[in-house]
Amino acid sequence: MKRILLTIITVALLLPNVLFATMRNPMIWADAPDPDVIRVGDYYYMVTTTMHLMPGAPIMRSKDFTKWETVGFLFDKLTDSPKYNMEEGTAYGRGQWATSLKYHKGTFYALFAPNDSRGGDTYIMTAKDAAGPWKIHSRLRHFHDASLFFDDDDRVYVIYGTGEMCELTKDLQGVVPGSDCKIFKREADETGLLEGSRMIKHNGKYYLLMISHVYAPGRHRRQVCYRADDIRGPYEKKVILQSDFGGFPYVGQGTIVDGTDGKWYGVIFQDRGAVGRVLTVMPCQWIDGWPILGDENGKVTETMPLGEGADAGTRLVFSDDFETTELGCHWQWNHNPVDEAWSLTERKGHLRLKTNKIVKNLYEARNTVSQRMEGPRCTASVTIDISKMKDGDRCGFAAFNGHSGLLTVVRDGKRFILTQSNVVVNLTDRDKTVTSVDEETIESVKVKGKRIELRIDADFNPGKDMATFFYKTGKGEWKPIGKPYKMRFDYRRLFMGTRYAIFNYATKQGGGYVDVDNFDYKLIKN
Repeated sequence: MKRILLTIITVALLLPNVLFATMRNPMIWADAPDPDVIRVGDYYYMVTTTMHLMPGAPIMRSKDFTKWETVGFLFDKLTDSPKYNMEEGTAYGRGQWATSLKYHKGTFYALFAPNDSRGGDTYIMTAKDAAGPWKIHSRLRHFHDASLFFDDDDRVYVIYGTGEMCELTKDLQGVVPGSDCKIFKREADETGLLEGSRMIKHNGKYYLLMISHVYAPGRHRRQVCYRADDIRGPYEKKVILQSDFGGFPYVGQGTIVDGTDGKWYGVIFQDRGAVGRVLTVMPCQWIDGWPILGDENGKVTETMPLGEGADAGTRLVFSDDFETTELGCHWQWNHNPVDEAWSLTERKGHLRLKTNKIVKNLYEARNTVSQRMEGPRCTASVTIDISKMKDGDRCGFAAFNGHSGLLTVVRDGKRFILTQSNVVVNLTDRDKTVTSVDEETIESVKVKGKRIELRIDADFNPGKDMATFFYKTGKGEWKPIGKPYKMRFDYRRLFMGTRYAIFNYATKQGGGYVDVDNFDYKLIKN
């Protein structure tokens, strides 16, 4: 008996990641807002918001919440408005928002409404496989932060706005006349926005989860739930989560899902400054018929136990040597790309970025390609062949957002100059037209040779949000340039987390291009 016990202890010590594995929140420490999560068989599927980035609306898949992979996107481009091509304005901070993901009788459904002043109708898209291809099934009127819901009797509803609902026709091609209704009234304590609808049904009752933006002094965002025996009400409300976490305030907006282990879980996002809106996962306990989130004290847990053999560690950002003929799912373009102005085949092992239209600044440039940044810290470098740049061309590497820190190679006649600068874009409220860009040049150096390596380190620990910049030519050492830059999240501008972005654009003439040889990325877990 003692020998058996000793063997068990020995195995436990040798295999702690299998027997005692835990996951540390945030579940995804990167920009992945407005999540909707469903389970189909052994897999969880999730969709999040990417707005003006293309392809858009990533579909992610996981078996245990601990390792998500992007398997596809709902669309490659949006074409309803010229703004997606940076014409007649831009789509910064708009585009696809708060998608609802469902699975019903062998088909995946996704509903989203581009939050744009033109082309703002709602899409319903369908696919047999969550990885796609996805097809447009129908177009409906605009529904803000909507939840698509299939009831047990196959009737289909859209719950949207602040407690508004309508029924769809059986073919999902329109709204049933006269079905629009208000299913609850705002309570006196709801003084701010109440949005982010997610409707589920459990044990015969209807549960509508929403984020409550309470503007009263000392009150932060919270997750609330409305419960009813009939989908049309009457509904009663309960606060199911009001928690800060990890040195940042409030956690709110998301959904709940039944697990493969018979338990329930909540997936709720949290604003974390410049990195964006990150995802947390937590227990969901059914108490007196309410889905109560968090631990026994109603707080987000720092760690979550994993099942046997779980593989912890979601990775959404990857290094790339550009040896493939298709761009990986980890990359997204800023607005719709100009397809003929980039290539992975014209020079093997390189991403070629050609200049297209003449622009004044980075925020008007097409074909900027980017990936998320991740916390707590990360570092990335890019190697660029600059030999084919034309006079006036600008290429480089950015901590890209409405407030950006840039490493820019400028061709000025026969000279190549590297600058580290800080820029802020100014946009009109209605059309998001770029009116001006405020730029502060911190340091400039002359560049010798035809290849340059650029590096940006990022620190998203509480109170940090700092980017630092480096460059290297030839086989030399990394040299710092400029000064540390305070990154920012600004919903009035791009409304997204800061991203690693590679860019190339012309200010004087066309015909230039750069070849990106390598993108090297590392996550630093402290």
